[in-house]
Amino acid sequence: MNPSNVAGQAADHREFAKQLHAELAVPTSPDESDRYARWRNTRYATEEEQIAADAQLMAELNGSGWNRFGWPAEVGGLGGDVRHRAVLYEELAAAGLAIPQPTLLLETLGPPLVKFAPALAADLLPRALAGAEWWGQGFSEPEAGSDLASLRTRAVRDGDHYVVSGQKLWTSHGDTASRYVCLVRTGTPESRHRGLSMIVIDRDLPGVTVRPIAIASGRNKLAEVYFDEVRVGVDRLVGTENGGWAVATYLLQFERSVYAWQSAATAFGRFRALVDAAKQNSQADGLVSRIGALYADLVTLRARSAATLRRLADGAPVGPEASIDKIALARVEIGLYDLAAELHGTDFLFGDSAEMNEWRDEWWYSRSATILGGSAEVQRTILADHVLGLPKETVR
Repeated sequence: MNPSNVAGQAADHREFAKQLHAELAVPTSPDESDRYARWRNTRYATEEEQIAADAQLMAELNGSGWNRFGWPAEVGGLGGDVRHRAVLYEELAAAGLAIPQPTLLLETLGPPLVKFAPALAADLLPRALAGAEWWGQGFSEPEAGSDLASLRTRAVRDGDHYVVSGQKLWTSHGDTASRYVCLVRTGTPESRHRGLSMIVIDRDLPGVTVRPIAIASGRNKLAEVYFDEVRVGVDRLVGTENGGWAVATYLLQFERSVYAWQSAATAFGRFRALVDAAKQNSQADGLVSRIGALYADLVTLRARSAATLRRLADGAPVGPEASIDKIALARVEIGLYDLAAELHGTDFLFGDSAEMNEWRDEWWYSRSATILGGSAEVQRTILADHVLGLPKETVR
């Protein structure tokens, strides 16, 4: 079913939610077909299978227009704001449909493209929304980690091109992405964050080499990407030369907010599965208390994330307070999967069902929750310095 009253839905995210909920609901009559059945509560053995299926779901949603709400018409959208996108992810998770993996980085990289490179966004975003391509985020490097001011991958201007050489590490979706949105050094090393630029590099350009990185679960969640004198057109610059830090700062508010909301929506679905499993057998009092505590953490994360999304929708900058969302998310993810391991017991350790394989995969990935996208220690330092105004640490 295609959305009706597009203008009305774009103007009111609550009306959008109402119609989308009906669209994604499981049919109650045997005479009705379920167009989303093949994605509903489906588990995949590999990361490559998962992301390919997710892309097909995006194509289905895009074909009928549902995932175009929340994006401006100039980039193929149907209008609305970030709340429409939040509603989409919430309704997908509630309907037993996985939030498509490509949207995790689309939500981080798409908004800065729209703001700082509108012509490039108009070219690339429609294809990303249609699931025809997805992107990797090339920030971290071997010698810099997540200290972006120390990045070494270099881009040298040569006429209408930049010549890019260097290496990116821990690139999410790097193994299957069509393009990489990278922070590169266009200034001197001493220029630190003032000498960075953001640029979109196509994977199929000569000189690009990708090596997948399998995490402990065996899934290729990450990759290292090498650039050997890769020639990239200057029209792929996002923002201005040496203006990459401003783009990255703008980007971070979406990474902190929408990603947290998406993750909370997924976590609520996994929590409901845990509660159902817990009901099947009597549980120790301690475990029941932990289920309650986890629910409190989930509600806290959701409330924080909703407040942050409302600020974004109002056009207000999301300040350092968003680090609270990041810390709350890590607490939920680690708590959720630790509880799953305890509740499922030996089946979690040795069970070979698709469900147990998925729980184990997610448990392994949740170990990165306090590191990925900025460590918990860095987030607490940001809160101490910029929110609480605590005195600086004294070095002895």
